[in-house]
Amino acid sequence: MRSVRSSPPALAATLLLLFSAVFSQTNPASKSQSVSDFEQRLNRINGQIKDLKARLEAETRKESSVLSSLARINLNKSLVERELAAQNVELERGRADLAAIQARIRVIRAGIDRERESIEKTLVTLYKFGRLDFFQFLIQARDIETYASESKHLAFLARSQDEVVAGFLASLDELRSAETSLESKQRDLAEMARAAKLKKQELETEARKNITLVREIRKNRETFRQTLAELSESAEELQKLMTKIITQEWVLPAAFVPLYERKGKLPWPLEGRVITAFGFEKHPDFKTVVMNKGVEISPAKDKSLILSVHTGKIVYADYFQGYGNLLIVDHGMTYYTLYGHCSEFLAAVGDMVRTGQPVAMVGDTGSLKGECLYFEIRYKTKALDPLQWLNRR
Repeated sequence: MRSVRSSPPALAATLLLLFSAVFSQTNPASKSQSVSDFEQRLNRINGQIKDLKARLEAETRKESSVLSSLARINLNKSLVERELAAQNVELERGRADLAAIQARIRVIRAGIDRERESIEKTLVTLYKFGRLDFFQFLIQARDIETYASESKHLAFLARSQDEVVAGFLASLDELRSAETSLESKQRDLAEMARAAKLKKQELETEARKNITLVREIRKNRETFRQTLAELSESAEELQKLMTKIITQEWVLPAAFVPLYERKGKLPWPLEGRVITAFGFEKHPDFKTVVMNKGVEISPAKDKSLILSVHTGKIVYADYFQGYGNLLIVDHGMTYYTLYGHCSEFLAAVGDMVRTGQPVAMVGDTGSLKGECLYFEIRYKTKALDPLQWLNRR
């Protein structure tokens, strides 16, 4: 039997201080900051979901056409993508909560392990005074579970001896509570993972619908001709939009470099290859000729960021029939760049953007050629050949 120099009250005070130190190791400020980050992301995504639902409802009320059908599929696909993104944020937050609980359990267990010897010394002292009948059992128990299973013995000690055992019992209660929270969070995470999997399957279904309709448009002569007619109408609507935008004025920065001074030197908005050139294009099967006022760029592998080619101000960012999610940047002096088929905007109307700044993600909204970027350069309402303005690769 080991000798003990400290008195039970002194040991009890030491134990209480140590347990207090153990339980105070969590960082409320850090947790609050983490929660705030998750909430901000969820609020942004939920705002996008609300907007998409409104746009989808408005599109549903329109007269049925090929482009409106494509738009509904695109909008529904975007809606499912945003819902999946929200679920993924919830899943990420759940995993962070789970990690915090696991860390808390490790801290509690470590604290209990460190105090085991001190508690035994206290029990030895109490035994010397003949005030403990369960000493032999407790001194031989070498794990937390054994102590916990004999909680009624510990409760007896807490009532009849001193605060040392009461503190230890409180630690065990804290541990059991944390482990219960852990089990509950694990069940929640499993359910969230199942929901995310189902939402992903729903997204894949919407993507297949989009592919099926695009294939029908490209292979069926009548459907293709109808689509061209609708695209022509959309081009006229875009022309009207540009005429309206031109009337808007904004103050240029002091050190502003005009876009025309960068002709032939502009960076590419997306890494990839040109799949649709500027100018007239003839359909290989139907021999139909169309005028392309921009280029379409298929993204290189693992490249999805769409970049602003020059400093400017975003004056439009919305779904535009025939062009999908369309973003327009005003570069001053009535020069504009247009970015279509985007999957997501990374900047908003009114934002100032610099050269090379990410403004959107590549997508297939409104596209008849799969995932690609539709890119235009305009002076006033006149479309210019982008390949004459972008740097040579």
